[in-house]
This record gives sequence, C-alpha cells and structure tokens, in this order.
Amino acid sequence: MKLDPSTQQIDFKNRRALVTGAGKGIGREIAVMLHRFNAQVVAVSRTEADLKALQKEVGCETIVADLGDATEARRMAERAGDIDLLVNNAAVAILEPLLETKVESWDTTMAVNLRAVLIVSQVIAKRMIERGVSGSIVNVSSMSSFQALPNHAAYAASKAGLDQLSKVMAVELGPHGIRVNSINPTVVMTEMGKRAWSDPSKGGPMLARIPLQRFAECEDIASVVCFVLSDAAGMLNGLALRVDGGFWAT
Repeated sequence: MKLDPSTQQIDFKNRRALVTGAGKGIGREIAVMLHRFNAQVVAVSRTEADLKALQKEVGCETIVADLGDATEARRMAERAGDIDLLVNNAAVAILEPLLETKVESWDTTMAVNLRAVLIVSQVIAKRMIERGVSGSIVNVSSMSSFQALPNHAAYAASKAGLDQLSKVMAVELGPHGIRVNSINPTVVMTEMGKRAWSDPSKGGPMLARIPLQRFAECEDIASVVCFVLSDAAGMLNGLALRVDGGFWAT
C-alpha cells in the first residue's frame, strides 16, 4: 500500500478489505471506492440481493450475515480469512422518543452497532497480530455521538460507545502496528437519509448550522474512510474524526 507522489493515488494493491453493511448507502460506496483503489474487497450484508448487485459491479467476495447475532458475527469474521483493512460500517437506527424507547430496540441497536464491532474486530485483529502485519480499522460512527438529537437515545448511545471502544482499540492494538479510528459523519444523503432529513422543518435547522450549506454524500464519507485506512494517514490513531462540513465549528 503506497501513496504515489505523481498522482497522489492511494493504492491498496495486495490488501484485503472487509466492509460490513456493504449492501447499501455508505458501506456500498466504501466497498466500491476501495475496489477502485485496487483493494480485494470482502463485502458483508444481511441482504443477498444487494451483495449480488455489488459483486456484479466490482467483482468482490461476499458474505451474507446478520451481525446482530453474536455467533453469526464471529462466524462471518472467521470466514473472511486474512484481512488487512477493516471497515465496521453496519448499523441500525431505530428512532424512538426517550420515554418510549423499547428494551428490544435498545438491545438490537447495541447488538449491531456496538457488540458486532467488538466481535468482528477481535477476530480480525487477532489474525493480523498472528500474521505479523500492520493493519488499519475504521469504525463508522456518527455526529450523534457528540450532538444530542430527539428520538436518538439508543442510536446516540451506541455511537458514543463506539467512539470510546475505538479509542481503547487504538491504545491496545497500536503496539502491534494496527491503527484504529472512528469516522463521525453528519447527515448523509443515503436513501434513508433523504427520507429522514428532506423535510425542511426537520432538516432546515441542521443544514443552517453547516457552513458548506449541504449535507454529506456517500462519496464524501467513503473518500475519508479510504484516506484514514491508507498509509498516508500513518500517524492517525484513536481519532473520532468529524466529517460534518463545519457543523461543530458553529
């Protein structure tokens, strides 16, 4: 993996990258961009049809798995084999008011957004250490880790936990040459994001605080993820990197 000075092109040649939640949205764009940068991509989703469409486009390996199931999450990571780059992107967002947040919603959110990251990262990082290779892990978090939003109790708590888990991972895995960072996007215009934030009464106040005057696109997040995974970011470790268009500065 190198940064070519003549083109400033990130090159993941001979590197295998595992991307969870790769069927749609941000995860799919990350998988596509990693492929463009010559990575050998292993894409994970619980929806087989989405993986087949992605495989047809980029020729990646695919694994169907429900990461909310702890046994299935571990089995998936073991099946993935030797991995050099890991993107823990899979997540669910069950938005309910605080006083109406169901225990089942909380448990599902924590299982997918937090527990699965621990399990998958344990398996992949142990194998990296056994192989004696340096690696890079990016956990896709959210600005809701920093910014309290109505109806986001379970989701925000899971992402705040993910940021802190990422820091502990960075501390413990750093001596083995494995960097770990989390990426914290603002609203991203996935299909779900469009449905949730296109209403001016909801999205308008949020958009008004972003100096760039737009929400993020999937490509905006994927490009940052690829940079942070690369050797060009070799001294970035333990960050919770806000990708918010300047929201936090206002």
